[in-house]
Amino acid sequence: MLDIGFSELLLIAGVGLIVLGPKRLPVVTRTVGTLLGRAQRYVADVKGDIQRQMELEELRKVQQSVSDLGASIEKTVSGLEAEAQALGSEVSSGLDDFSSVYDKKSGLFIGAPARSWTQEQADLRVRDRVRARLRRRFLVKRPRDL
Repeated sequence: MLDIGFSELLLIAGVGLIVLGPKRLPVVTRTVGTLLGRAQRYVADVKGDIQRQMELEELRKVQQSVSDLGASIEKTVSGLEAEAQALGSEVSSGLDDFSSVYDKKSGLFIGAPARSWTQEQADLRVRDRVRARLRRRFLVKRPRDL
């Protein structure tokens, strides 16, 4: 604010004492002090109001961004929900085609369409390869623990 030193205050007090006299000087200094205090409080109130307005504006921006984010999330969720319903209807329609019963003993669906000879041969080759690997793995002699 004002950069006034002690010597300058003494000079102002001396001039005030000469101009105003010893009777009115205390009254004037009290009045000046109260006016300066009011001015400082007014400036502090204005600063506080400006600060609150800035914080309120920031909060409004945050609220707007959160509401935009919520709307986008809601839109995404509704899209995913629609996709899930479409997928569920596809699965249910696919299951209607295979209204056969699963036979646990044979591992096949009863009433399922017949497999072709090439598919069966490919499955048998895969089965044989897996069995051979398992035989090699478990028939290898391993040293016994003592």
